[in-house]
Amino acid sequence: MTLQVAIVGMGNIGNVHAGVYSKLPDVKIVAVCDIIKEKADRASATYGAPAFYSVQDMVKSGIQIDAASMTTAGVENGGDHYVATMELLSAGIPTLGEKPISNNLAYAREMVALAKEKNLRYGINLNHRFTPAAKLAKQWVTDGRLGELNMIKMTMWINNPNESSPWFHIRALHPHSLDVMRYFAGDVAKVQAFFKKGKGRVCWSNVQVNMQFENGMIGNLTGSYDAGGSFGLENLDVIGSEGRFVLQDACEHLTFYPRRSRETETFDYVGGMMGFSETFTSRITRWVEQNIAKVDPDEIDAKGEDALKVQTIIEAIIESWETGQVIDIKY
Repeated sequence: MTLQVAIVGMGNIGNVHAGVYSKLPDVKIVAVCDIIKEKADRASATYGAPAFYSVQDMVKSGIQIDAASMTTAGVENGGDHYVATMELLSAGIPTLGEKPISNNLAYAREMVALAKEKNLRYGINLNHRFTPAAKLAKQWVTDGRLGELNMIKMTMWINNPNESSPWFHIRALHPHSLDVMRYFAGDVAKVQAFFKKGKGRVCWSNVQVNMQFENGMIGNLTGSYDAGGSFGLENLDVIGSEGRFVLQDACEHLTFYPRRSRETETFDYVGGMMGFSETFTSRITRWVEQNIAKVDPDEIDAKGEDALKVQTIIEAIIESWETGQVIDIKY
């Protein structure tokens, strides 16, 4: 089977998706869409697919679309996701959306509900979990190698001068970090947050979040748009009763530390993945595989429900800072 895909939103990330699709042997790009005519036309010339300037016109064209990537941006990188996603889902098209699912929780709930009502596969590009190193670490957890899980610590920081809104940093960057934490530790039950604005900043560009998980684990997230350089992009530390692992720079180095021995195990560039940019290929390839296999929508990796839970946690983090309270998460 050749999966016929459309891409809605032909900015930088839309072209990243298109670049991945165009290299997969079992995929054909059959439509590109953007409300900015020049972007759609440029993508049409690049990928050899018809250009459309609205989802409605694309759907009405009669082109068979087996799945779509929805890569629009908007305020806090999630402001324009709702309308296009609802149009795609209403047309019965399985959709892979960009993160955040939406920075409006009511909109996010509507999108997830519509996909469920129509029994459609709906995934989100939470690509940081789609690495061979994360998969290996997850297997260690599943096999009980770490024993009973006790703590999880995540750091994610980059240099980003964007000042589009006060909450841009937490809403745009940390769907990734919180999804990875949920991937290993499950649902979050409570959060307590502290923010700091960097020098001259409009947005709250530094954050520290304490968390308690439903399974009893405790954890914390440290994030920043004012760091970078030698700090790396992303580091994860999961600690259990029998050992711990550290995953460095998103996917590049994974080390297991047994509790009662000094004989550590280190794996560099697991599966040949050399850097974060390759995670787009891993995630989109998995999306294609699951659509070709016609898996049940509930079996989609990093599905809409996962992204909705992450955004629910983010809004609770904001509420914690604004009220000075520990917030119980209500999914």
